[in-house]
Amino acid sequence: MKAMILAAGRGERMGKLTINTPKPLLQIARKPMIYTVIEQLSKAGFKEIVINVAYLGEQIIAKVGNGARWGVQIEYSNEGDVGLETAGGILNALPLLGSEPFLVVNADIVCDFPLASLHQQQPTHAHLILVDNPAHHPAGDFSLADTGMLTVTASNRLTFSGIGVYNPELFVNLSQGERRLAPVLRQAMQYALVTGEKHTGCWVDVGTPERLMELNNII
Repeated sequence: MKAMILAAGRGERMGKLTINTPKPLLQIARKPMIYTVIEQLSKAGFKEIVINVAYLGEQIIAKVGNGARWGVQIEYSNEGDVGLETAGGILNALPLLGSEPFLVVNADIVCDFPLASLHQQQPTHAHLILVDNPAHHPAGDFSLADTGMLTVTASNRLTFSGIGVYNPELFVNLSQGERRLAPVLRQAMQYALVTGEKHTGCWVDVGTPERLMELNNII
């Protein structure tokens, strides 16, 4: 199974930290965040990786290179200066990802979910990893039924972790351009095409300078 790292975001909530540095290159324990994600993917057996880039993307390409140091092969999907949002970025990268289900991981999360367990996932359209709602996102995103199906109607919602396996079928009827992922997933959920599971281990969305500092202090 191929994997994609979403690294094209502007990182506006990071303020001054991302004026000259793309968010995936901000450091945790003196290591760029994206390095840790690549290491986790390599250890989990994902050897073909696609990284989408946009804002200051040339820095990511220069730092990460072809992936040889991690024993993986990396290709880049360049979205220009602005970026295409999550669904638009995945759609743009489909020629590199192929016709089989693929894993997608956000570059700005710290998580100990066992990624190797996802190799056998063959979702109808998508399979998402959910976590308990953090303080900064108390309303959650999607509800997980006992059957493993995801919905948006129930009140006991969990937060989408930024880790998911997608079948290219999810994107087949979408037009190219800037597009968010959540509406695409919600539409698929209406037809019972999205499954999920809950992760109870470590998960941090490194979305603000405060969370970055707190995580570095903990480590």
